[in-house]
Amino acid sequence: MKAVLVKAPMDFAVTDVPVPECPDKGLLLKVYACGLCGSDLRTLRRGHHRVTLPWIIGHEVSGTVAQTGDSYTGPWECGDMLSVAPLVFCGKCRFCRQKRYELCENYREIAQVWPGGFAEYIAVPEEAISLGTIQRVPENLDPAIAAVAEPVSSCVHAQEKGGIAPGETVVVMGAGPIGCVHINLARVRGAETIIAVDINEYRLKLCRDYQPDHIVNAAKTDPVERIRQLTDGRGADVIITANPAPSAQVQAVEMAAKAARILLFGGLPADQCCPRINTNLIHYNALHLIGTAIFAPRHHIEALNLLAEGKINGEKFITHRFPLSDFKNGVKLAMEGKVRKAVFLP
Repeated sequence: MKAVLVKAPMDFAVTDVPVPECPDKGLLLKVYACGLCGSDLRTLRRGHHRVTLPWIIGHEVSGTVAQTGDSYTGPWECGDMLSVAPLVFCGKCRFCRQKRYELCENYREIAQVWPGGFAEYIAVPEEAISLGTIQRVPENLDPAIAAVAEPVSSCVHAQEKGGIAPGETVVVMGAGPIGCVHINLARVRGAETIIAVDINEYRLKLCRDYQPDHIVNAAKTDPVERIRQLTDGRGADVIITANPAPSAQVQAVEMAAKAARILLFGGLPADQCCPRINTNLIHYNALHLIGTAIFAPRHHIEALNLLAEGKINGEKFITHRFPLSDFKNGVKLAMEGKVRKAVFLP
């Protein structure tokens, strides 16, 4: 089969590799689509501490069941179209026992422990079926859009914890693909005013598709001052830092209204993860700093339903569809910031 084999940082190509064997208690999927995300780009650029190269990456997958294992007893049959998110929970830690899977202490991922979806076929292990995040694609949902339910799931989890409510002012710092989902989802949750902030004019232009009420170019305007102006000095009720910039976390605290919630959604580089935040503002303004990562199966189900119902606009989210053979070109455009979301169709 054809697959993208990553041999070393910035050394990758579509090449011929053996079709994976169907696990005895698992599935073999014919990949329909696999989405490209920021973590994929980071792995392509500099590798990943959980990935041993050479390797096949790609963790936002949809595909058709092509074969079931000899001892498979699960719910799906050949021909079923599935949305496969990468998370495989341990099922044993205290959080899994409490069914708080989003806090699993020992989760593993497809495309890290098991080969990923930038390929014509992907093997789905038994663990991913019993302890993972796999759902049947709703009949009215484009399977390419179902592949990108994974990043939407993370946003659903974050906004659930942030408790965005009708009438609130929400600032999304970062107008990339994840920022766009947060804008869309905040609108679904009833936010009255949504403000997009970024330093990249091209990304701000792309995010206009999601109709934020205001757009702030932080490279040209002090975002804290501008948010204060737009809120009559009060500040924002919810701020989502959907980027890897330490300055965004500092500014989020400074633009927050009293009792605001700040969702630290974007992780920071290891050597920049201790920004100089004014903790007096947190103390005296009773701010809530909320960290979120990954998601639980219920968030994946909600994401698929939101996409199927059109409440999250997947057609707008995906700006580029490439054949797998055009992987290098798609990656180049994504690295140049010219793609909101790309999916690859083997």
